[in-house]
Amino acid sequence: MAIILPGDKEFEKRPSTERKALKINLNDGVYGTFAEIGAGQEVARHFFRVGGASGTIAKTISAYDKNFSDTIYGEEDDKRYVTEKRLHKMLSREIMLLESRIPKKIHPNKMFFAYANTVATIDFAKKFKGHGWMGIRYQPAPEQPYNEIMLHVRFHQTEARLQQEAIGIMGVNLVHGAFYSHDEPKKLLKYLYDHIDRSAIEIDTINFSGPLFEGIDNRILSLQLVKNGMTEAVMFNPQGNNVLPARALYKKNILVLRGSFRPVTKVNIDMFEKSFDIFIKEQQVKEKNTEVIFEITLSNLTAQGEIDESDFMDRAKLLGSLGHTVMISDFKEYYRMVDYLSKYTKEQLGLAMGVSNFVEIFDEHYYEDIDGGILEAFGKMFHNNLKVYLYPMKDLETGQIVTSNNLKLHPRMKDFYKFFKYNGKIVDIFEYENEYLSIFSREILNKIRNGNEDWMDQLPVGVAENIMKNNMFGWKSKKMKID
Repeated sequence: MAIILPGDKEFEKRPSTERKALKINLNDGVYGTFAEIGAGQEVARHFFRVGGASGTIAKTISAYDKNFSDTIYGEEDDKRYVTEKRLHKMLSREIMLLESRIPKKIHPNKMFFAYANTVATIDFAKKFKGHGWMGIRYQPAPEQPYNEIMLHVRFHQTEARLQQEAIGIMGVNLVHGAFYSHDEPKKLLKYLYDHIDRSAIEIDTINFSGPLFEGIDNRILSLQLVKNGMTEAVMFNPQGNNVLPARALYKKNILVLRGSFRPVTKVNIDMFEKSFDIFIKEQQVKEKNTEVIFEITLSNLTAQGEIDESDFMDRAKLLGSLGHTVMISDFKEYYRMVDYLSKYTKEQLGLAMGVSNFVEIFDEHYYEDIDGGILEAFGKMFHNNLKVYLYPMKDLETGQIVTSNNLKLHPRMKDFYKFFKYNGKIVDIFEYENEYLSIFSREILNKIRNGNEDWMDQLPVGVAENIMKNNMFGWKSKKMKID
Protein backbone atom coordinates (compact mmCIF):
# COMPACT_ATOMS: atom_id res chain seq x y z
CA MET A 1 0.00 0.00 0.00
CA ALA A 2 2.72 2.44 0.97
CA ILE A 3 4.57 4.03 -1.91
CA ILE A 4 7.80 5.98 -1.63
CA LEU A 5 8.78 7.63 -4.88
CA PRO A 6 12.55 7.50 -5.48
CA GLY A 7 14.01 10.97 -5.21
CA ASP A 8 10.87 12.46 -3.67
CA LYS A 9 12.60 13.98 -0.65
CA GLU A 10 9.50 15.78 0.58
CA PHE A 11 7.59 12.50 0.60
CA GLU A 12 10.42 10.60 2.29
CA LYS A 13 10.49 13.15 5.12
CA ARG A 14 6.87 12.64 6.00
CA PRO A 15 6.25 10.60 9.14
CA SER A 16 4.91 7.07 8.90
CA THR A 17 1.31 6.25 9.71
CA GLU A 18 2.46 4.79 13.03
CA ARG A 19 4.41 7.92 13.96
CA LYS A 20 1.41 10.11 13.14
CA ALA A 21 -0.91 8.00 15.31
CA LEU A 22 1.62 7.97 18.15
CA LYS A 23 2.08 11.74 17.98
CA ILE A 24 -1.68 12.17 18.45
CA ASN A 25 -1.70 9.64 21.31
CA LEU A 26 1.13 11.41 23.10
CA ASN A 27 -0.63 14.77 22.89
CA ASP A 28 -2.24 15.09 26.33
CA GLY A 29 -4.81 17.57 25.01
CA VAL A 30 -6.34 15.50 22.18
CA TYR A 31 -9.28 13.39 23.32
CA GLY A 32 -12.27 12.03 21.45
CA THR A 33 -14.32 9.40 19.67
CA PHE A 34 -13.98 7.19 16.61
CA ALA A 35 -17.24 6.13 14.93
CA GLU A 36 -16.72 3.95 11.86
CA ILE A 37 -19.32 2.15 9.78
CA GLY A 38 -18.77 -0.11 6.76
CA ALA A 39 -15.01 -0.70 6.57
CA GLY A 40 -14.17 -2.00 10.03
CA GLN A 41 -12.54 0.06 12.75
CA GLU A 42 -9.52 0.59 10.55
CA VAL A 43 -8.70 4.12 11.68
CA ALA A 44 -9.04 3.49 15.42
CA ARG A 45 -6.96 0.31 14.99
CA HIS A 46 -3.85 2.36 14.14
CA PHE A 47 -4.18 4.37 17.35
CA PHE A 48 -4.66 1.27 19.47
CA ARG A 49 -1.68 -0.49 17.90
CA VAL A 50 0.96 2.16 18.58
CA GLY A 51 0.19 2.42 22.30
CA GLY A 52 -0.92 5.26 24.52
CA ALA A 53 -4.46 5.18 23.10
CA SER A 54 -6.08 5.53 26.53
CA GLY A 55 -5.05 9.17 26.57
CA THR A 56 -6.66 9.82 23.19
CA ILE A 57 -9.68 7.55 22.73
CA ALA A 58 -12.76 8.06 24.87
CA LYS A 59 -14.82 5.60 22.82
CA THR A 60 -14.90 3.68 19.56
CA ILE A 61 -18.13 2.52 17.95
CA SER A 62 -19.06 0.58 14.84
CA ALA A 63 -22.83 0.18 14.45
CA TYR A 64 -23.04 -2.19 11.47
CA ASP A 65 -26.63 -3.33 11.96
CA LYS A 66 -28.97 -0.85 10.29
CA ASN A 67 -31.44 -0.91 13.18
CA PHE A 68 -28.68 -0.20 15.68
CA SER A 69 -27.35 2.57 13.46
CA ASP A 70 -30.81 4.14 13.05
CA THR A 71 -31.43 3.96 16.77
CA ILE A 72 -28.17 5.81 17.47
CA TYR A 73 -28.14 8.38 14.67
CA GLY A 74 -31.70 8.47 13.40
CA GLU A 75 -33.31 7.04 10.29
CA GLU A 76 -32.68 8.76 6.95
CA ASP A 77 -35.64 9.70 4.75
CA ASP A 78 -33.98 8.15 1.70
CA LYS A 79 -32.94 5.00 3.64
CA ARG A 80 -29.32 5.56 2.63
CA TYR A 81 -26.38 5.28 4.99
CA VAL A 82 -23.33 6.36 3.01
CA THR A 83 -24.20 10.04 2.70
CA GLU A 84 -22.93 13.43 3.75
CA LYS A 85 -26.05 13.93 5.86
CA ARG A 86 -25.35 10.69 7.74
CA LEU A 87 -21.78 11.76 8.42
CA HIS A 88 -23.01 15.09 9.82
CA LYS A 89 -25.34 13.25 12.18
CA MET A 90 -22.56 10.96 13.34
CA LEU A 91 -20.19 13.84 14.09
CA SER A 92 -22.85 15.90 15.84
CA ARG A 93 -24.05 13.09 18.07
CA GLU A 94 -20.57 11.91 19.06
CA ILE A 95 -19.48 15.42 20.03
CA MET A 96 -22.71 15.86 22.02
CA LEU A 97 -22.11 12.62 23.90
CA LEU A 98 -18.47 13.49 24.51
CA GLU A 99 -19.33 16.85 26.04
CA SER A 100 -22.22 15.49 28.12
CA ARG A 101 -20.27 12.55 29.54
CA ILE A 102 -16.87 14.19 30.05
CA PRO A 103 -17.45 17.56 31.70
CA LYS A 104 -15.10 20.29 30.54
CA LYS A 105 -14.64 21.54 34.09
CA ILE A 106 -12.93 18.25 34.93
CA HIS A 107 -10.82 18.30 31.75
CA PRO A 108 -10.25 22.01 30.99
CA ASN A 109 -7.16 21.32 28.86
CA LYS A 110 -8.73 18.78 26.57
CA MET A 111 -9.28 19.42 22.85
CA PHE A 112 -12.31 17.28 22.00
CA PHE A 113 -12.74 15.64 18.61
CA ALA A 114 -15.01 13.18 16.84
CA TYR A 115 -13.75 11.28 13.79
CA ALA A 116 -16.37 9.41 11.74
CA ASN A 117 -16.70 7.54 8.49
CA THR A 118 -19.56 5.79 6.72
CA VAL A 119 -18.31 3.54 3.93
CA ALA A 120 -19.51 0.96 1.41
CA THR A 121 -16.63 -1.22 0.23
CA ILE A 122 -16.60 -3.30 -2.96
CA ASP A 123 -19.50 -5.71 -3.32
CA PHE A 124 -19.09 -9.49 -3.59
CA ALA A 125 -19.70 -9.48 -7.36
CA LYS A 126 -17.07 -6.69 -7.75
CA LYS A 127 -19.44 -4.63 -9.88
CA PHE A 128 -19.59 -1.72 -7.45
CA LYS A 129 -16.16 -0.61 -6.23
CA GLY A 130 -17.49 1.39 -3.33
CA HIS A 131 -17.25 4.86 -1.84
CA GLY A 132 -17.47 6.63 1.49
CA TRP A 133 -17.62 9.79 3.55
CA MET A 134 -15.17 10.64 6.32
CA GLY A 135 -14.75 13.67 8.51
CA ILE A 136 -13.53 15.15 11.75
CA ARG A 137 -15.06 17.78 14.03
CA TYR A 138 -12.51 19.11 16.50
CA GLN A 139 -11.16 21.89 18.70
CA PRO A 140 -7.71 23.20 17.70
CA ALA A 141 -7.19 24.42 21.27
CA PRO A 142 -9.05 24.01 24.59
CA GLU A 143 -12.18 26.15 24.91
CA GLN A 144 -12.09 27.11 21.21
CA PRO A 145 -15.09 26.49 18.93
CA TYR A 146 -15.27 23.39 16.73
CA ASN A 147 -14.07 23.16 13.16
CA GLU A 148 -14.85 20.52 10.59
CA ILE A 149 -13.25 18.80 7.62
CA MET A 150 -15.39 16.44 5.53
CA LEU A 151 -14.51 14.57 2.35
CA HIS A 152 -15.89 11.99 -0.04
CA VAL A 153 -13.78 9.16 -1.45
CA ARG A 154 -14.15 6.65 -4.25
CA PHE A 155 -12.29 3.36 -4.20
CA HIS A 156 -10.41 1.99 -7.19
CA GLN A 157 -8.98 -1.21 -5.68
CA THR A 158 -10.74 -4.50 -6.36
CA GLU A 159 -10.33 -6.05 -2.89
CA ALA A 160 -12.24 -5.04 0.23
CA ARG A 161 -9.14 -5.60 2.38
CA LEU A 162 -7.14 -3.07 0.39
CA GLN A 163 -9.99 -0.56 0.55
CA GLN A 164 -10.17 -0.97 4.32
CA GLU A 165 -6.44 -0.41 4.63
CA ALA A 166 -6.63 2.72 2.48
CA ILE A 167 -9.46 4.22 4.52
CA GLY A 168 -7.55 3.43 7.69
CA ILE A 169 -4.40 5.22 6.59
CA MET A 170 -6.25 8.20 5.15
CA GLY A 171 -8.22 8.51 8.38
CA VAL A 172 -5.01 8.74 10.40
CA ASN A 173 -3.68 11.32 7.95
CA LEU A 174 -6.88 13.35 8.36
CA VAL A 175 -6.78 13.34 12.17
CA HIS A 176 -3.07 14.22 12.21
CA GLY A 177 -3.51 16.92 9.57
CA ALA A 178 -6.48 18.48 11.36
CA PHE A 179 -4.40 19.10 14.48
CA TYR A 180 -0.97 19.77 13.00
CA SER A 181 -1.48 21.15 9.47
CA HIS A 182 -4.77 23.08 9.69
CA ASP A 183 -2.93 26.35 9.07
CA GLU A 184 -1.94 25.11 5.58
CA PRO A 185 -5.04 23.46 4.06
CA LYS A 186 -3.41 22.94 0.65
CA LYS A 187 -0.61 20.94 2.24
CA LEU A 188 -3.11 19.10 4.42
CA LEU A 189 -4.78 17.91 1.21
CA LYS A 190 -1.52 16.44 -0.06
CA TYR A 191 -0.77 14.84 3.30
CA LEU A 192 -4.02 12.87 3.09
CA TYR A 193 -2.27 10.65 0.55
CA ASP A 194 0.81 9.98 2.66
CA HIS A 195 1.69 6.26 2.27
CA ILE A 196 -1.27 5.59 -0.02
CA ASP A 197 -1.08 4.88 -3.73
CA ARG A 198 -2.90 7.82 -5.33
CA SER A 199 -4.47 5.52 -7.89
CA ALA A 200 -6.05 3.46 -5.11
CA ILE A 201 -8.47 6.02 -3.77
CA GLU A 202 -9.99 9.22 -5.16
CA ILE A 203 -11.11 12.31 -3.23
CA ASP A 204 -13.76 14.08 -5.30
CA THR A 205 -15.28 16.44 -2.72
CA ILE A 206 -13.88 18.20 0.34
CA ASN A 207 -15.22 20.95 2.58
CA PHE A 208 -13.55 22.87 5.39
CA SER A 209 -15.73 24.82 7.83
CA GLY A 210 -15.44 26.65 11.13
CA PRO A 211 -13.58 29.69 12.49
CA LEU A 212 -10.17 28.23 11.60
CA PHE A 213 -11.09 28.20 7.92
CA GLU A 214 -13.08 31.43 7.57
CA GLY A 215 -10.56 32.80 5.07
CA ILE A 216 -10.61 29.62 2.97
CA ASP A 217 -12.82 29.30 -0.11
CA ASN A 218 -13.64 25.63 -0.64
CA ARG A 219 -13.65 26.20 -4.39
CA ILE A 220 -9.90 26.83 -4.22
CA LEU A 221 -9.44 23.55 -2.38
CA SER A 222 -11.61 21.78 -4.97
CA LEU A 223 -9.34 23.17 -7.64
CA GLN A 224 -6.37 21.67 -5.77
CA LEU A 225 -7.98 18.22 -5.90
CA VAL A 226 -7.95 18.34 -9.71
CA LYS A 227 -4.56 20.03 -9.91
CA ASN A 228 -2.98 17.40 -7.64
CA GLY A 229 -4.47 14.51 -9.61
CA MET A 230 -6.69 13.43 -6.68
CA THR A 231 -9.78 13.45 -8.90
CA GLU A 232 -10.74 14.21 -12.50
CA ALA A 233 -13.50 16.69 -11.84
CA VAL A 234 -15.10 18.76 -9.08
CA MET A 235 -18.33 20.74 -8.96
CA PHE A 236 -19.75 23.63 -6.97
CA ASN A 237 -23.19 25.21 -6.95
CA PRO A 238 -24.10 28.88 -7.60
CA GLN A 239 -23.62 29.64 -3.90
CA GLY A 240 -20.00 28.49 -4.13
CA ASN A 241 -20.47 25.30 -2.12
CA ASN A 242 -18.75 22.13 -3.23
CA VAL A 243 -21.17 19.40 -4.32
CA LEU A 244 -20.62 15.71 -4.89
CA PRO A 245 -20.67 15.07 -8.67
CA ALA A 246 -22.33 11.68 -8.25
CA ARG A 247 -25.18 13.24 -6.29
CA ALA A 248 -25.66 16.15 -8.70
CA LEU A 249 -25.47 14.07 -11.89
CA TYR A 250 -27.04 10.74 -10.95
CA LYS A 251 -29.69 9.74 -13.50
CA LYS A 252 -29.93 13.31 -14.80
CA ASN A 253 -30.22 14.74 -18.29
CA ILE A 254 -27.05 16.82 -18.58
CA LEU A 255 -26.25 19.81 -20.80
CA VAL A 256 -22.64 20.99 -20.74
CA LEU A 257 -21.10 24.24 -21.98
CA ARG A 258 -17.29 24.32 -22.07
CA GLY A 259 -15.45 27.60 -22.19
CA SER A 260 -12.89 29.89 -20.64
CA PHE A 261 -15.62 32.28 -19.41
CA ARG A 262 -12.92 34.90 -19.01
CA PRO A 263 -15.24 36.70 -18.59
CA VAL A 264 -18.63 35.15 -19.27
CA THR A 265 -20.20 37.05 -22.18
CA LYS A 266 -23.57 37.49 -23.85
CA VAL A 267 -22.58 34.96 -26.49
CA ASN A 268 -21.96 32.33 -23.77
CA ILE A 269 -25.37 32.94 -22.23
CA ASP A 270 -27.09 33.02 -25.63
CA MET A 271 -25.48 29.68 -26.47
CA PHE A 272 -26.73 28.28 -23.16
CA GLU A 273 -30.28 29.63 -23.47
CA LYS A 274 -30.78 28.57 -27.08
CA SER A 275 -29.27 25.11 -26.64
CA PHE A 276 -31.27 24.59 -23.45
CA ASP A 277 -34.51 25.47 -25.25
CA ILE A 278 -33.78 22.72 -27.79
CA PHE A 279 -32.46 20.24 -25.21
CA ILE A 280 -35.55 20.21 -22.99
CA LYS A 281 -37.73 19.54 -26.04
CA GLU A 282 -35.84 16.32 -26.76
CA GLN A 283 -37.82 13.14 -26.33
CA GLN A 284 -37.59 11.76 -22.75
CA VAL A 285 -35.98 14.95 -21.41
CA LYS A 286 -37.77 16.60 -18.49
CA GLU A 287 -36.64 20.00 -17.30
CA LYS A 288 -36.99 19.14 -13.60
CA ASN A 289 -34.56 16.25 -14.10
CA THR A 290 -31.97 18.27 -16.03
CA GLU A 291 -28.61 19.58 -14.85
CA VAL A 292 -26.75 22.35 -16.70
CA ILE A 293 -22.99 22.59 -16.20
CA PHE A 294 -20.58 25.34 -17.18
CA GLU A 295 -17.28 23.47 -17.48
CA ILE A 296 -13.75 24.88 -17.36
CA THR A 297 -10.83 22.57 -18.06
CA LEU A 298 -7.65 22.68 -16.01
CA SER A 299 -5.64 23.62 -19.12
CA ASN A 300 -7.95 26.62 -19.56
CA LEU A 301 -6.96 27.84 -16.10
CA THR A 302 -3.23 27.61 -16.68
CA ALA A 303 -1.21 30.72 -17.47
CA GLN A 304 2.54 30.49 -17.97
CA GLY A 305 2.58 27.00 -16.47
CA GLU A 306 0.78 27.97 -13.27
CA ILE A 307 -2.88 28.29 -12.26
CA ASP A 308 -3.89 31.82 -11.38
CA GLU A 309 -6.24 31.25 -8.45
CA SER A 310 -7.49 34.84 -8.44
CA ASP A 311 -8.40 34.57 -12.11
CA PHE A 312 -10.14 31.24 -11.41
CA MET A 313 -12.17 32.75 -8.58
CA ASP A 314 -13.22 35.67 -10.79
CA ARG A 315 -14.70 33.28 -13.34
CA ALA A 316 -16.34 31.06 -10.73
CA LYS A 317 -17.94 33.96 -8.87
CA LEU A 318 -19.33 35.53 -12.04
CA LEU A 319 -20.87 32.25 -13.22
CA GLY A 320 -22.27 31.69 -9.74
CA SER A 321 -23.78 35.19 -9.70
CA LEU A 322 -25.72 34.20 -12.82
CA GLY A 323 -27.04 31.09 -11.08
CA HIS A 324 -24.91 28.45 -12.81
CA THR A 325 -23.26 25.26 -11.58
CA VAL A 326 -19.54 25.07 -12.39
CA MET A 327 -17.37 22.04 -13.08
CA ILE A 328 -13.56 22.11 -13.10
CA SER A 329 -12.11 19.11 -14.90
CA ASP A 330 -8.95 17.56 -16.22
CA PHE A 331 -10.73 16.53 -19.43
CA LYS A 332 -8.81 18.16 -22.24
CA GLU A 333 -10.67 15.98 -24.73
CA TYR A 334 -14.44 16.07 -25.00
CA TYR A 335 -14.76 12.28 -25.20
CA ARG A 336 -13.21 11.97 -21.71
CA MET A 337 -15.79 14.35 -20.30
CA VAL A 338 -18.65 12.39 -21.94
CA ASP A 339 -17.17 9.13 -20.65
CA TYR A 340 -17.08 10.61 -17.13
CA LEU A 341 -20.69 11.82 -17.24
CA SER A 342 -21.81 8.43 -18.54
CA LYS A 343 -20.68 6.85 -15.26
CA TYR A 344 -23.50 8.63 -13.49
CA THR A 345 -26.32 8.69 -16.02
CA LYS A 346 -27.75 6.92 -19.04
CA GLU A 347 -30.12 9.77 -19.78
CA GLN A 348 -29.77 12.39 -22.54
CA LEU A 349 -26.42 14.20 -22.75
CA GLY A 350 -25.86 17.45 -24.63
CA LEU A 351 -22.79 19.49 -25.51
CA ALA A 352 -23.29 23.09 -26.53
CA MET A 353 -20.33 24.43 -28.48
CA GLY A 354 -19.30 26.87 -31.14
CA VAL A 355 -18.36 25.85 -34.67
CA SER A 356 -14.64 26.57 -34.18
CA ASN A 357 -14.40 24.22 -31.18
CA PHE A 358 -16.46 21.61 -32.98
CA VAL A 359 -14.08 21.60 -35.95
CA GLU A 360 -11.16 21.01 -33.59
CA ILE A 361 -12.55 17.71 -32.33
CA PHE A 362 -12.22 16.34 -35.89
CA ASP A 363 -8.47 16.96 -35.84
CA GLU A 364 -6.79 13.52 -35.77
CA HIS A 365 -3.72 14.92 -33.99
CA TYR A 366 -6.00 15.52 -31.03
CA TYR A 367 -6.15 11.75 -30.41
CA GLU A 368 -2.57 10.59 -30.97
CA ASP A 369 -2.25 9.46 -27.34
CA ILE A 370 -4.93 6.76 -27.58
CA ASP A 371 -4.46 3.47 -29.45
CA GLY A 372 -7.69 3.61 -31.43
CA GLY A 373 -7.21 7.25 -32.42
CA ILE A 374 -10.22 9.29 -33.44
CA LEU A 375 -12.39 6.20 -34.02
CA GLU A 376 -12.00 5.07 -30.40
CA ALA A 377 -12.53 8.61 -29.12
CA PHE A 378 -15.74 9.13 -31.10
CA GLY A 379 -16.96 5.68 -30.12
CA LYS A 380 -16.73 6.73 -26.48
CA MET A 381 -18.12 10.16 -27.15
CA PHE A 382 -21.23 9.18 -29.10
CA HIS A 383 -22.01 5.74 -27.67
CA ASN A 384 -24.48 7.23 -25.21
CA ASN A 385 -27.46 9.49 -25.87
CA LEU A 386 -25.24 12.41 -26.83
CA LYS A 387 -26.08 15.31 -29.11
CA VAL A 388 -24.01 18.34 -30.02
CA TYR A 389 -25.87 21.67 -30.16
CA LEU A 390 -23.88 23.77 -32.60
CA TYR A 391 -23.73 27.54 -32.23
CA PRO A 392 -22.82 29.31 -35.53
CA MET A 393 -19.71 31.34 -36.23
CA LYS A 394 -19.18 34.37 -38.42
CA ASP A 395 -16.23 34.16 -40.84
CA LEU A 396 -14.30 37.36 -40.15
CA GLU A 397 -13.00 37.58 -43.73
CA THR A 398 -16.17 36.88 -45.71
CA GLY A 399 -18.86 37.67 -43.13
CA GLN A 400 -20.45 34.31 -43.92
CA ILE A 401 -22.36 32.51 -41.16
CA VAL A 402 -20.80 29.06 -40.67
CA THR A 403 -23.09 26.20 -39.54
CA SER A 404 -23.01 22.39 -39.74
CA ASN A 405 -23.95 22.68 -43.40
CA ASN A 406 -20.94 24.66 -44.61
CA LEU A 407 -18.16 24.17 -42.05
CA LYS A 408 -14.79 23.08 -43.45
CA LEU A 409 -13.11 19.85 -42.41
CA HIS A 410 -10.14 17.85 -43.67
CA PRO A 411 -11.28 15.80 -46.73
CA ARG A 412 -10.52 12.58 -44.82
CA MET A 413 -13.01 13.59 -42.14
CA LYS A 414 -15.98 14.53 -44.33
CA ASP A 415 -17.62 11.10 -44.58
CA PHE A 416 -16.92 10.49 -40.91
CA TYR A 417 -18.63 13.77 -40.07
CA LYS A 418 -21.63 13.03 -42.31
CA PHE A 419 -22.27 9.81 -40.39
CA PHE A 420 -22.88 11.71 -37.17
CA LYS A 421 -24.71 14.60 -38.80
CA TYR A 422 -27.21 12.47 -40.68
CA ASN A 423 -27.83 10.29 -37.63
CA GLY A 424 -29.13 13.31 -35.74
CA LYS A 425 -26.13 13.70 -33.44
CA ILE A 426 -25.46 17.30 -34.53
CA VAL A 427 -28.16 19.93 -34.09
CA ASP A 428 -27.77 23.50 -35.38
CA ILE A 429 -28.85 26.43 -33.23
CA PHE A 430 -30.68 28.75 -35.60
CA GLU A 431 -32.45 31.07 -33.17
CA TYR A 432 -29.30 32.96 -32.19
CA GLU A 433 -28.56 36.66 -31.72
CA ASN A 434 -26.64 37.74 -34.82
CA GLU A 435 -24.94 40.73 -33.16
CA TYR A 436 -23.39 38.45 -30.52
CA LEU A 437 -21.28 36.63 -33.12
CA SER A 438 -18.77 39.49 -33.00
CA ILE A 439 -18.21 39.18 -29.25
CA PHE A 440 -14.90 37.58 -28.22
CA SER A 441 -13.95 37.19 -24.56
CA ARG A 442 -10.22 37.61 -25.25
CA GLU A 443 -10.84 41.06 -26.74
CA ILE A 444 -13.00 42.02 -23.76
CA LEU A 445 -10.32 40.80 -21.36
CA ASN A 446 -7.71 43.02 -23.02
CA LYS A 447 -10.02 46.02 -22.76
CA ILE A 448 -10.66 45.31 -19.08
CA ARG A 449 -6.96 45.18 -18.34
CA ASN A 450 -6.29 48.33 -20.29
CA GLY A 451 -8.94 50.26 -18.38
CA ASN A 452 -11.21 50.74 -21.40
CA GLU A 453 -14.93 51.12 -20.85
CA ASP A 454 -16.51 50.09 -24.18
CA TRP A 455 -16.98 46.41 -23.31
CA MET A 456 -19.70 46.50 -20.64
CA ASP A 457 -22.71 46.08 -22.93
CA GLN A 458 -21.21 42.82 -24.27
CA LEU A 459 -21.66 41.07 -20.93
CA PRO A 460 -24.81 39.76 -19.20
CA VAL A 461 -26.69 42.09 -16.88
CA GLY A 462 -24.77 42.77 -13.66
CA VAL A 463 -21.50 41.16 -14.74
CA ALA A 464 -19.70 44.35 -15.78
CA GLU A 465 -20.66 46.04 -12.50
CA ASN A 466 -19.41 43.01 -10.59
CA ILE A 467 -16.08 43.09 -12.43
CA MET A 468 -15.50 46.77 -11.76
CA LYS A 469 -16.68 46.72 -8.17
CA ASN A 470 -14.38 43.84 -7.25
CA ASN A 471 -11.47 44.68 -9.58
CA MET A 472 -11.74 41.35 -11.37
CA PHE A 473 -9.45 40.30 -14.21
CA GLY A 474 -7.08 43.17 -13.44
CA TRP A 475 -9.65 45.96 -13.82
CA LYS A 476 -8.12 49.16 -12.40
CA SER A 477 -9.82 51.98 -14.21
CA LYS A 478 -9.15 55.42 -12.75
CA LYS A 479 -11.93 56.97 -14.76
CA MET A 480 -14.84 55.12 -13.23
CA LYS A 481 -15.75 53.69 -9.85
CA ILE A 482 -18.75 51.63 -8.80
CA ASP A 483 -19.96 52.21 -5.23
